[in-house]
Amino acid sequence: MNISELEKLENEGVDNLPSLERRTFLRAGLTITGLFMGGSVLSLTSAGEAFAEISEQKQASVGKYPYKPHYSMVMRQNLCVDCERCMEACVETNHVPSYGYRTIILERYREVSPSSKERIFMPVLCNQCNRPPCVRVCPTRATYKDETTGIVMMEYKKCIGCKTCMAACPYNARYFNEENRAVDKCNFCFDTRLSQGKKDTACVEACPAKVRVFGDLSDPSSEVYKLIHEPGKVVWVLRPETGALPNVYYMNA
Repeated sequence: MNISELEKLENEGVDNLPSLERRTFLRAGLTITGLFMGGSVLSLTSAGEAFAEISEQKQASVGKYPYKPHYSMVMRQNLCVDCERCMEACVETNHVPSYGYRTIILERYREVSPSSKERIFMPVLCNQCNRPPCVRVCPTRATYKDETTGIVMMEYKKCIGCKTCMAACPYNARYFNEENRAVDKCNFCFDTRLSQGKKDTACVEACPAKVRVFGDLSDPSSEVYKLIHEPGKVVWVLRPETGALPNVYYMNA
């Protein structure tokens, strides 16, 4: 099938993308199956492609995945009912102010027939990228990637509030905390739960629909590893064209 034929396929939302970007995705063998926020947030690829370009230095030292544990999250998107318990648990656990957020839920309507529409929800949080643009642009190194877990962290005392990291984030996953005058974001509840020996993040524990699955992607016995490597299962990441190599994956249950 050539590019012209591929462009004729009914991929929802593809027409909202610029022609050049659409052709680039098609040539790479990727199919865009949905767009959120006017096409600025969602584009799709496989999990295998995302890890094809992992840093050679890290890869040589620990194998396929560059961190141990390599914390990741899988979103079984079609299970989300927008109850917002994940957001409430995050706010309570991490003391997020009323104007801030560490995780949000996007929504849209998809036309399933001329007379009916389907409401779809998509949870979003910091994607804990392997190549985080926020880390690359921070002038004071206040935001950094933990060398052990790969979690993108904030050292608040170093933050000068320039908000460059907020502009660089492909997922709009950061906010400025007025209380400590520093940028804040999700860190997989590292300081409030993981460092205290708890297994899951607050949002994972609170979700009644089991949308979110958290764990160590470098451990073949973990649920996140099994979900992502399940034969024949379609897994995608957000905005792969940025080259950020996210550690949050999406799939349908």
